[in-house]
Amino acid sequence: MAADQAQFQALLVSLLSTDNDVRQQAEETYNNLSRELKVTHLLGNIHNGHQSEEARQMAAVLLRRLFTTEFLEFYKEIPADSQNQLLQQILLAVQQEVTPQLRRKICEVVAEVARNLIDDDGNNQWPDILQFLFQCANSPTPQLQESGLRIFSSVPAIFGNQEMQYMDLIKQMLAKSLDATADSEVRVQAVRAIGAFILYHDKDKEAAVHKHFADLLPRMIVIIGETIEAQDDQTLLKLLIDMTENCPKFLRPEMEFIFDMCMKVFSSQDFEDSWRHLVLEVMVSFSENAPAMVRKRADKYVVALIPLVLQMMTDLEDDDEWSVTDVVDDDDHSDNNVIAESSLDRLACGLGGKVILPHVMSALPAMLGHADWKHRFAALMAISAIGEGCHKYMEAILDEVMAGVLNFLRDSHPRVRYAACNAIGQMSTDFAPTFEKKFHSQVIPGLLALLDDVANPRVQAHAGAALVNFSEDCPKNILTRYLDGIMAKLESILNSKFKELVEKGNKLVLEQVVTTIASVADTCEAEFVAYYDRLMPCLKFIIQNANSEDLRMLRGKTIECVSLIGLAVGRDKFLADAGEIMDMLLVNHTEGGELPDDDPQTSYLITAWARMCKILGKQFEQYLPVVMGPVMRTATMKPEVAMLDNDEVEDIEGDVDWSFINLGEQQNFAIRTAGMDDKASACEMLVCYARELKEGFAEYAEQVVRQMVPMLKFYFHDGVRTAAAESLPYLLDCAKIKGPQYLEGMWLYICPELLKVINTEPEPEVQSELLNSLAKCIQTLGPNCLNEEAMKLVLEIINKYMLEHFERADKRLLARTEEDYDDGVEEELAEQDDTDVFILSKIVDITHALFETNKVQFLPAFEQVAPHFVKLLDPNRSESDRQWGVCVFDDLIEFCGPASAPYSQIFTPALQRYIADKSSDVRQAAAYGCGVLAQFGGEQFAVTCAQIIPLLVQVINDPKAREIENINATENAISAFGKILKYNPSALSNIEEMIGVWFSWLPISEDADEAVHIYGYLCELIEANHPVILGSNNCNLPRIFSIIAEAFCTKVVEVKSPVGTRMLTIVKQVESNPDVMQACASSLTPEQQQALQDAYRELASA
Repeated sequence: MAADQAQFQALLVSLLSTDNDVRQQAEETYNNLSRELKVTHLLGNIHNGHQSEEARQMAAVLLRRLFTTEFLEFYKEIPADSQNQLLQQILLAVQQEVTPQLRRKICEVVAEVARNLIDDDGNNQWPDILQFLFQCANSPTPQLQESGLRIFSSVPAIFGNQEMQYMDLIKQMLAKSLDATADSEVRVQAVRAIGAFILYHDKDKEAAVHKHFADLLPRMIVIIGETIEAQDDQTLLKLLIDMTENCPKFLRPEMEFIFDMCMKVFSSQDFEDSWRHLVLEVMVSFSENAPAMVRKRADKYVVALIPLVLQMMTDLEDDDEWSVTDVVDDDDHSDNNVIAESSLDRLACGLGGKVILPHVMSALPAMLGHADWKHRFAALMAISAIGEGCHKYMEAILDEVMAGVLNFLRDSHPRVRYAACNAIGQMSTDFAPTFEKKFHSQVIPGLLALLDDVANPRVQAHAGAALVNFSEDCPKNILTRYLDGIMAKLESILNSKFKELVEKGNKLVLEQVVTTIASVADTCEAEFVAYYDRLMPCLKFIIQNANSEDLRMLRGKTIECVSLIGLAVGRDKFLADAGEIMDMLLVNHTEGGELPDDDPQTSYLITAWARMCKILGKQFEQYLPVVMGPVMRTATMKPEVAMLDNDEVEDIEGDVDWSFINLGEQQNFAIRTAGMDDKASACEMLVCYARELKEGFAEYAEQVVRQMVPMLKFYFHDGVRTAAAESLPYLLDCAKIKGPQYLEGMWLYICPELLKVINTEPEPEVQSELLNSLAKCIQTLGPNCLNEEAMKLVLEIINKYMLEHFERADKRLLARTEEDYDDGVEEELAEQDDTDVFILSKIVDITHALFETNKVQFLPAFEQVAPHFVKLLDPNRSESDRQWGVCVFDDLIEFCGPASAPYSQIFTPALQRYIADKSSDVRQAAAYGCGVLAQFGGEQFAVTCAQIIPLLVQVINDPKAREIENINATENAISAFGKILKYNPSALSNIEEMIGVWFSWLPISEDADEAVHIYGYLCELIEANHPVILGSNNCNLPRIFSIIAEAFCTKVVEVKSPVGTRMLTIVKQVESNPDVMQACASSLTPEQQQALQDAYRELASA
């Protein structure tokens, strides 16, 4: 045994070797040892006082890692006596006289064992550890006091289900350790322990624990202040940041003291930057996680903070090479100016424009007028940073802001010109399309002028990037005015920079100009045809020849550009080049080779192929055998994940390709996020293929479904789950060609998993896509696609989501009564409400799909969830609740017809009440319901329809009925009036007069769905020579002519639709009488005449 122990000691020494070969050999030997041997020797070495400090520490680290992954498997295999002996040995190890570093690592071992010995029901299977904690707390030696607190910090759940009975003792133990007479390290560990305990109880319902410990907070903050003052350990400051993120309400009583303490550090030059960064993070995190609290109680500190943050943004280095460098490195996220800019952005998003904007705006004039370029640069970057958070208030003063920014496009310093481009690019996105509409005449010429800044390529490229942002959201009719000027400039730069690439290898501006051309083409669409023939040869040449490794990004961006131009100019123009371009795009995949995983071209190729699919349609099917391999490889790429301890995390913490989730004291979940966006993009492209190619994609549908369904649970990336959900109805549609049995098999594979994830998905954005997917799947598959079990689960989903909807609405009502409630909170609540309403609309989509496909067969199931939708109709509920509640009963009436009668006492009063609602959306839903009641309800509802008529008249004749926000509700009311006249008029006494009133309300111009009914009924009346419509001696024909022409002018009716064809037939009949035709034509506006001619041409071409 002694020999074995000696060998193991030698092994530990080898594991610590700086010689890679020795260390790797030792790791291999160690990994081959049995678990039992490892535990025995590692524990023995921890106890061995003759062993070197480094080896004992290494033994403790290895033992803790072993216990993290394999403790229970090992523990269950050994007899009870050995279990007790092991636990005793572990506790004895803590009580040895050892260095603080080794003691800390031994405490981590104890904590890991304690964590593993608490079962799922909260039973602590190691009662001695609780006794040991209290012994440590009462020990006269600070080292043991500190050890007990360390263990408690690591496992705040250590008391398990006995916690409540120990609560007072826990508090007493922690309070004693906070005392000023306690050892300084004990005080620090006590703060950590309280912080960990509070964070463990961070849920709203555990507020009682927070209240119980509230009186310890002042002392905690004093101790944190002492560690800051000493500048030796940042642990407690980082803990404070965690608490601002997860339990800011607990900190409320000391909030002003915290801000005061942080401001003293942040405003002082006596502290190192890392300390200033951390106290800034405390204040910013507070502002993000408890904005109302900060606005109310720390406003004076925010006033002082903003100028200091702006000052930090000026902390830049002079670099003469900056503006001419061809390879741009990412910003260092530890630089003062980068941290300050990010903090300003987050403060604006957290606290809102009402608080932040005035303080930034008051500081800007002095900064913009400053002689030092750094101040001007920082001011312009500040404008970029606050746009998103200050949107509402900044939009009102855009003229004032832009008056300042535009001048700096001509600043003497290149980095200031760069910052001006940055501000314009960011505002183009943040304030679109208002910004584009207001400032196009200044921005476009200003950026085009900067594209000539050849002496400063980095500025030149950034002007091109700002033009991308501007053109992306610029209305087409505005951008096309400048198209010749923009393209002349971009073509000129493309040619000169292409030459520069060949001669000098410079590519920064060329890469950007290719992207800018793509963006302009994307917005201008068909208007871009004029430049196609001049651009395409150069772009094809780049794709063909940019094959070296350093030109991969250029080739990728050019591929993107060519595919976007193809989409813009359309199939007819692009078709001549399409085959050659597809061959170029596939060259890496058809000549036996594949692109490496990290090749930037892959993502560009995958999205370009999807665009080519949209352009070529069925002709793209021939390329599927080649493109599906790379797309599927990227879509099914598995993320690299790892469980790391804190030391290992520190080694790769700065790597932007990795993200970390802290799971406890020594456990961190790490995922390599690089490539996840490409995975999501590839999934979206598969959606595109399925949607565009339909049965042409059937051969791949099963293969894709088998990948997409598991990815509904890919929690590392929301975009992947969203695309997976979106794909399912399209894949079912593709599979229809293979017959009903095959389709049923695919649905049986999809359905259980889809229903399961709808219940567990945490993100609202993905929830809505999953619900939408379910609704579309039901519509795609038709009646009876849900078996009894599946229908039960769908009803449970509806029930769950509706209950949550009502709960969240109640919470928002409660939030409006809290002491920190203000305008900013109201904005947040409104955003939450929008999210909730969107999810509610998706639940209604599911009931709609079930009514549409199953008709009356769905009624028994609907009865189980109907009370939720009845609740939505309550007059005290929000407008959106009432709107969607009415929509559900509209569907019930439309798809169940007379069988909807048992619910008439619910929906009849609702329709009659809400037809006059102050919300146009509610009125529209009610008006639509009145129409379907007439059309599908049957004779039993004739009297109800007659009672509805005066209500509809009131809505339609309202003086504001035709205003933009009311027009859809009004047109639905006109349609409902017509449907009553057509389908259910038996209780009406004066039909002829009513037809005349209805005719007087035409034309309609907005609602294409209702236009089919309205103009269909009009054609019917004209074809029947109805005297009220035609008038005496056909005197109404000019008006009829004008109504029809206006319908085509506003495109509310499609020319090739049955109704459109009937309307044109009527016009042709009028044309057979030249005199009448002359009178009719003279009543038309030039636009209406043109619309009629266009309609004739379109019908003829069909």
